[in-house]
Amino acid sequence: MHPKALYERFVSFAEYLKSPSLLFARLAVAYGFYEPAMLKWSDIDATAQWFASMHYPFPLLNAYAAATTEITGVVLLTLGLCTRLIAIPLIVVMIVAIATVHLPHGFCADDNGFEIPLYYMLFLLTFLSHGAGKISLDYLVCKK
Repeated sequence: MHPKALYERFVSFAEYLKSPSLLFARLAVAYGFYEPAMLKWSDIDATAQWFASMHYPFPLLNAYAAATTEITGVVLLTLGLCTRLIAIPLIVVMIVAIATVHLPHGFCADDNGFEIPLYYMLFLLTFLSHGAGKISLDYLVCKK
C-alpha cells in the first residue's frame, strides 16, 4: 500500500477518536474546576478577603464572579452545553489566576506554579476552537 494511502486511512481512523477525546478532556477539565469552585463557595467571604490581599478590585464581586464562572463551567463542560461560550470566561479566570497567584511560583506544578492552569487554559482554547464534539448536548441541539 502506498504511504499516502496508508496515512489517509490512519487519519480516517483517528477521526473516530475526536469526539471521545473531547468528551474525556471536557470531563477532566470540569473535574479540575470543581474543587476550586466549591472551596470558593464554601466560604465566599474568605475568598473575597484572599482576593483583597492580592489587591483585586471589588474583591467580593470578583469572588462571586470567579466562583460562579467556575461552577457554571463545571456543569456546562460536563454536559457539553455552550462549550465554546463558557470556555471564554474560564480562560479569563485562568489568565487572572496565572498572573496573580501561580506565576510567581514558576512553571512547576509541585509548588503551585502555573503549569496546571496553563494546561487547563490550553484545553479551554481547544474547546473554544473545536467545540464539544459529537458526544455533547451542543451536538444534539445544533446537529452539526
